[in-house]
Amino acid sequence: MLRAITQSVHGQLVNRIHVRLEEFWKATVIMIDARRIAGCCGKVTTAPLDRVKILLQAHHQYYNHLGVWSSLAKVVEHEGVRGLYRGNGAMMVRTFPYGAIQFVTYDWFKKKTKQKLLSGSLAGVIAVLFTYPLDMVRARLAYQVQGECLYRGILHTCRSIWHEEGQLRALYRGVGPTLLGMVPYAGAAFYSYEMGKAYVLVKGPLYLSKPSPANLQERVLTAQANLFIGGFAGAFAQTIVYPLDVGRRLMQLGAMVPNANPSSSCLETLVLVYTERGTQGLFRGVSINYLRAIPAAAVSFTLYEHLKQYLNIHSDER
Repeated sequence: MLRAITQSVHGQLVNRIHVRLEEFWKATVIMIDARRIAGCCGKVTTAPLDRVKILLQAHHQYYNHLGVWSSLAKVVEHEGVRGLYRGNGAMMVRTFPYGAIQFVTYDWFKKKTKQKLLSGSLAGVIAVLFTYPLDMVRARLAYQVQGECLYRGILHTCRSIWHEEGQLRALYRGVGPTLLGMVPYAGAAFYSYEMGKAYVLVKGPLYLSKPSPANLQERVLTAQANLFIGGFAGAFAQTIVYPLDVGRRLMQLGAMVPNANPSSSCLETLVLVYTERGTQGLFRGVSINYLRAIPAAAVSFTLYEHLKQYLNIHSDER
């Protein structure tokens, strides 16, 4: 009898574990699909601004004297509308794993640690480490102008950097300032979004929220409120890390930038920029970052929340 009871308990335990694993896997797959859709939509809307930002940050000789809108017009004039999306292929390939890794690990860390700031930072770091070489490739392709192309595509760029500049280490050049910037950026973005969301749901006017489709006793943000809070979170986070973004881009581009030393550290790169161009050089293109960050974060966070509601996915909000 004892053996029968033991076998019964063991069987129930195995079945319970199996069910939990199936639920976890299903939720994970659905969450990844939701993040991919959200991330891609956000990136497509801002790809032209991303390309112009790289040209301005690195003071490209053809765009050094231009502003944001005049640079956009010149790209279209000389390269066509397609030129606005140069390097966008690498960015889209990167968006799939980056968005999935970042958001899924954020939810996992948030449940484990209950700390939104720490969870957002760790999620950002992990996503960057897995996808950084594609960001390097995107920068190289976006910096090229029609008629002066060194690289023919994603694979050719990877092979060229690997064989000519130092293999894996070269593909990760600039990862230091990227991680240093991602910790406060990802943490501040997720934390400010969660805090803004919680504040509106608790103290905000009722027209900014609505009953949850899954549970009428709970309230969720409207699309307009999600867009506003998501956009604010992106702008706030971008503000504090922009000089590091400039240093990262210059390190990624390496010898493509005139007078640059490919072996320089981030600090040496920023000191050189400040020496040659002053504070303005450290914030060259910052207006593009605001224009890029606000719609991208607004769309991504809004689609993320609405897809979660539609798919009935819940995360611990405590």
